[in-house]
Amino acid sequence: MFEKSVKLVFDRKKKPTKDGLVTVEIQLCVSRDCRKYISLGATRATTPEERATYTAREDVQEHLQKYVNVLEAMHMLGEEMTTANLNAHLGITPKEHLTKKETAIPFNGNFIDFMHDSIMSERIEESTRKVRIVTLDSLVEFGKIRKFQDLTAENIRAYDAWLREDGTRCDVTIAGYHKRVRHYVAEVYERGWIDRNPYNLFTYPHGHHRERKPLTEKELKKMQSLDLPSKEAKARDLFIFSAYTGLAYCDAQNFDFETMTEQMGDMYYIDGSRIKTGSNFFTPIFPPAMEVLKRYNYHLPRLSNQKMNDYLHLIESRLKLNKNLTSHIARHSFATIVLAHDVPIENVARMLGHKNIQTTQIYAKILKSTIVRHANSLKGVFK
Repeated sequence: MFEKSVKLVFDRKKKPTKDGLVTVEIQLCVSRDCRKYISLGATRATTPEERATYTAREDVQEHLQKYVNVLEAMHMLGEEMTTANLNAHLGITPKEHLTKKETAIPFNGNFIDFMHDSIMSERIEESTRKVRIVTLDSLVEFGKIRKFQDLTAENIRAYDAWLREDGTRCDVTIAGYHKRVRHYVAEVYERGWIDRNPYNLFTYPHGHHRERKPLTEKELKKMQSLDLPSKEAKARDLFIFSAYTGLAYCDAQNFDFETMTEQMGDMYYIDGSRIKTGSNFFTPIFPPAMEVLKRYNYHLPRLSNQKMNDYLHLIESRLKLNKNLTSHIARHSFATIVLAHDVPIENVARMLGHKNIQTTQIYAKILKSTIVRHANSLKGVFK
């Protein structure tokens, strides 16, 4: 009955962000005097096809159905279709009663619902949203934290033990789960919905990142020469493109040759900004990456990060590598290769779009070949 009263609206205010993102809102319109907009965050979906795909997403459809159910409940109860009544059902407090730190986010005392609504309404990248949804799913599966009153130090410790139970998650990964949950727990505490932040009574090891193993130039050439099935070939080509430009997966998927490159001499350079951080980068397109572009008529193939990593694991087996191949290893490979050829670290930082050179120095720590080469050149000096 109310399906037509609830719909998605893209870029209502016609104000895309500097990164090209547009806002997505749910419009609730049940009468001339009752129209409400609820933010779902931002997206890069700008074409009709992309917006249709976004609208068809399971999580978005569940969100729409939730508000259809609210309107149907109001109708069944014989309530007047007003903004005040709608807000009451959504758990939204009138603005005049909000404290400085409170915001009008729907909740019903259920932490899972609050965290879900918060994630869906935040203006964050879709990749970040997906990671937070994964964390939320883990809480749902854990099952002991649902209501605000379940947010106790005892339950947080139990959640930590549950995350470690099967041994598949390292300390760094588990710390990431806690970091994301802690953010929303702090929100609940600051609004006065719980008396104490349980994370103030609980500590957990943050661990250390495992040393990444980038590919060498020899391994990259061997990968290029592989005769692969179509989908594996696309994953390989995307990897090679990133390994010879330094672009992260999301930036490569957003790459547009016509608008993001400039030619200087006989080489092309990519001049853009990172989706993840917004920082600018300027990086060359080395010949192997240019070969990939030519193969696809300068339009890189589209492949989800998960599928790409699945195919890369198959390629890893074909190459008999003792390295865990993922899309991000391509970026690491680029950094280590150009550093190994004595490109100044400041230039490498600019190529990668690092805001802080200390981030780039992480790659420099694993350059054993460079240490050996420099040691050999100094051997005669220190006789």
